[in-house]
Amino acid sequence: MDTPDRIDWSQARWLNPPLRSHVDGGDLLITTDDRTDFWRVTGYGFTHHNGHALLTPLPEGTAVEVDFDADFSELYDQAGAMVYTDEFTWLKAGIEYTDDAPHLGAVVTRGMSDWSMAPVPEWRGHRITVRVSRRSDAVTVRARRAGESWRMVRLAPLDPTAPAAAGPFCCSPLRAGLQVRFTGFRLTSADTGIHDDPAG
Repeated sequence: MDTPDRIDWSQARWLNPPLRSHVDGGDLLITTDDRTDFWRVTGYGFTHHNGHALLTPLPEGTAVEVDFDADFSELYDQAGAMVYTDEFTWLKAGIEYTDDAPHLGAVVTRGMSDWSMAPVPEWRGHRITVRVSRRSDAVTVRARRAGESWRMVRLAPLDPTAPAAAGPFCCSPLRAGLQVRFTGFRLTSADTGIHDDPAG
């Protein structure tokens, strides 16, 4: 699968449908419900599993790319790509708004969640692509601003025999009404190596 296959929005399944969603000229526009998130226990003592994700199967040896833009303005507003096995095992990666700036980061959950991030204020107002690539026992996460090179975000474990799905996600933990425009959703071949940039 050297050439990415565009995934039609209608071919994927919702994990927690959003308040509103519709297709606009090929893009998918999503408006989040009130106080939505994916998180398990760590640091906060609560579990939230009501964020919005639109998922398609992610077999070993494949990758999903998600393009999006949004006006992140409230604490913890977030969007990007998710890899989902079950409510105890998942990964989300992309942009999260905190400390008055967009941050590039990831949450990996295996029973309990962790969180890593770095500020990317120069990405504000730009289209972002997140790529999640599954090969062997790992998921490699990369991201980039439109027109720039990929940045490595995370390498995380994933049971090679586990059924998993991936696709765009978004959440707004402290409010309703975050609007996200997803402009692309593609399935392609997994990265050939951890240090090899994907084509394109």
